[in-house]
Amino acid sequence: MLLAALVAMPLLFGNLIAQDAAPAAPAAEAAPAEPTLDARVADLEQYFNNLAPSAEGKLNGLPGPGHNGFLMVCAALVLFMTLPGLALFYGGLVRSKNVLSILAQCLGIAGVVTILWYLFGFTMIFGEHPAEGAPGWAAYIGSFKYAMLNGVGGAPNGNYTGWPSFATFSMYQLMFAIITPALIIGAVAERMKFSAVILFVILWMIVVYFPLAHMVWGFDGLMNGVWNGAAAIPAIDFAGGTVVHMSSGWSALVLCLMLGKRNGFGKDKMSPHSMVLVMVGTGMLWVGWYGFNAGSALAADGIASQAFMTTTLAAATATFVWGLIEKLHRGKPSVLGFCSGAVAGLVVITPAAGFVTAGGAMIIGILAGVIPYFGVVFLKSKLGYDDALDTFGIHGIGGTLGAIITGVLATDSVNANLISETYAVPNGLAKLVTEGGLVGAQLKAALLTIVLSVVATFVITLIVKLVVGLRPSAEDEAQGLDLADHGEAGYEH
Repeated sequence: MLLAALVAMPLLFGNLIAQDAAPAAPAAEAAPAEPTLDARVADLEQYFNNLAPSAEGKLNGLPGPGHNGFLMVCAALVLFMTLPGLALFYGGLVRSKNVLSILAQCLGIAGVVTILWYLFGFTMIFGEHPAEGAPGWAAYIGSFKYAMLNGVGGAPNGNYTGWPSFATFSMYQLMFAIITPALIIGAVAERMKFSAVILFVILWMIVVYFPLAHMVWGFDGLMNGVWNGAAAIPAIDFAGGTVVHMSSGWSALVLCLMLGKRNGFGKDKMSPHSMVLVMVGTGMLWVGWYGFNAGSALAADGIASQAFMTTTLAAATATFVWGLIEKLHRGKPSVLGFCSGAVAGLVVITPAAGFVTAGGAMIIGILAGVIPYFGVVFLKSKLGYDDALDTFGIHGIGGTLGAIITGVLATDSVNANLISETYAVPNGLAKLVTEGGLVGAQLKAALLTIVLSVVATFVITLIVKLVVGLRPSAEDEAQGLDLADHGEAGYEH
């Protein structure tokens, strides 16, 4: 019934879609003159510089094969992060009786988020508003012009990409939308019903993810400091520090507090059932993260290369630092510690990947190995909450750290878009970058993200509890969610 209602929702937006529809084609005019050789060469130079071709050129409206192919590969890598990367990483961390529940939740989330994306999710984020007469909510939610992916085809949309097609861009962004709520389930693993997870994700995407992603990445978003000259908060987020990691991490904390601890928490042994799966999943996440960070350049250009390098440096450094601290603190570096350090490094570098130097990435790697470690080891035990797989410790704390440190280390010597006269000057971003003060904008963006995530998750959780309930029975939880929710076991022998 819920999915049927969602399918019907775009019909309510018919007037909005009609208002945003393109005007009828004008009467036929005389064919324009053929572009000169110089103009055609200039378009090729635009291609290599990842700048849109001239409006009159023959390449206008055509996807550039190299950039388009690069983004399709990156989209596949980001999906690889969830299926199978995150599924195996989380699956190995739980007890064997709950491994299939994690896999099912990842698969279920991938399916339901894709349906939402098709119906209205994509347009809520990337639907542009008219330059004149935009509604008051334009900075918070996109228009509904692309509902059911209407008008999303093979041609590039110059507001977002110069050369990759709008269809490729849409599928690339879908993969971010899939992994973000999947991160949340780590905090409530082994004790939340499958039906409750799916209903929670549907509501959370509509209330939290879609509006937040529009505010940060939408062309006229409230916090899109790079591309929206009218952004009230000129913040920067290269690949999802606020949108992905902070939103999921802080929501995970609220959800696990409201859900309560696992039965037997603090008494029964709840160690990971397979560190081999955890290591394999970590490696898949690391590989897929190149699509996540380098792909966020939206072209196979120098900024993508920079993001590829900084991602590697930060992740590897954090891996080693986490293990080193564990050796000093506990006497032995564990595989779980190395894996946690790698993911923490990847999380913290995400918002900064295309904005910082190699030296900045090394600083981020060190901080990512230290601060989330203390959040996971000391803060959780001090406060006593049951963040089962350390979603808040790594993604909430790490994502917040990354958003703030990006304001300290970002430099226009790496990414000239930070001081683009076309977009950034009216909202003051260029001045913040060149004269300091970007941290203030980052703090505002982080605070808004925390407030939205915490308040919305609190309300959504109450609704889910009222409608379908949150937890299985004590007997089902003791038996394991594999059998209780799915009627099958991960291991037969």
